Amino acid sequence: MPVIKGSSLEASQVVKDDIFKDEFLKIGPHKMARKYDLHVSSVYKRRRAIELREGLTIAPPSKGGHVQQLDQHPAAISLGIQEGHILIGSDSHYWPGYVSTAHRAFLEFAKEYKPKVIIKNGDEADFPQISRHAPIGWEERPKLSVEIDNLKAMLSEVEKVSPHSRRIWPLGNHDARFETRLATIAPEYANVHGVHLKDNFPKWEPCWAVFINADTVVKHRMKGGVHATRNNTLNAGRSMFTGHLHSLKVTPLSDYNGTRWGGDCGTMADPYGPQFYNYTELNPLDWRSGFILLTFVKGKLLWPETVWVSGPDTVQFRGREWRV
Repeated sequence: MPVIKGSSLEASQVVKDDIFKDEFLKIGPHKMARKYDLHVSSVYKRRRAIELREGLTIAPPSKGGHVQQLDQHPAAISLGIQEGHILIGSDSHYWPGYVSTAHRAFLEFAKEYKPKVIIKNGDEADFPQISRHAPIGWEERPKLSVEIDNLKAMLSEVEKVSPHSRRIWPLGNHDARFETRLATIAPEYANVHGVHLKDNFPKWEPCWAVFINADTVVKHRMKGGVHATRNNTLNAGRSMFTGHLHSLKVTPLSDYNGTRWGGDCGTMADPYGPQFYNYTELNPLDWRSGFILLTFVKGKLLWPETVWVSGPDTVQFRGREWRV
């Protein structure tokens, strides 16, 4: 790229927005000013103009570069989404012989909205046979092989209805039981093909976190408690969408940097389904079944939308109730 001479804001406009955002994140304003022979104030003005126009927060790298380099971490997946949808379903806890309303609705939304990316945000399996928790009474637990076969069938349905979507699976704590058990009792099998959960699901990309544009993160869990959605985005400094707590809600947080969101993607299982019969002891659960749809326009995340299971065969979305 040729060096841009001059110190005016107009000169800085020669650098396209996407390139400007990427370089600001990676090298910061002062190095950008030296690189393009600009006054540093022009770089800051350009950054603010883009933030206001796109509703983003473009932060400089930390002194060690650690925060902004997380999207390049081998356990992370980085996405750039200018236009389109991301569909996020979490905590499916798929159980053999049982198909939830949320799963059926998820298939319909994947077919209708043709999302660029589908994220199954962890705890797709339940894996009670390899849990560290002791069985309660004489409860029946599905065999591991049966769970894997059922999980393959459920995810293949998602693959079929939206074949062109990129498919990503951040690991959940229940999913991690698969490899944790092997690592505990047979560590010598490490790195042997077939002993890793991802080996059974080659069409899904595993990771710990998904970084979207410069301001949004999706991962299975972060903070706990009833205020987790607010605390997640407060501590992350970005919009943050998690699962784990099964609560299905979106919490806005506004400050001098603008507005960002903390979202809990709920559970795609029935809160009173067979996976949870015993250990919840049929207590009232502040859980909600459903999932989240993200929409991006010109790189800006619009207000995130929830799809809530309101009955055995119905979901609510955008002020209407839909049968699935």
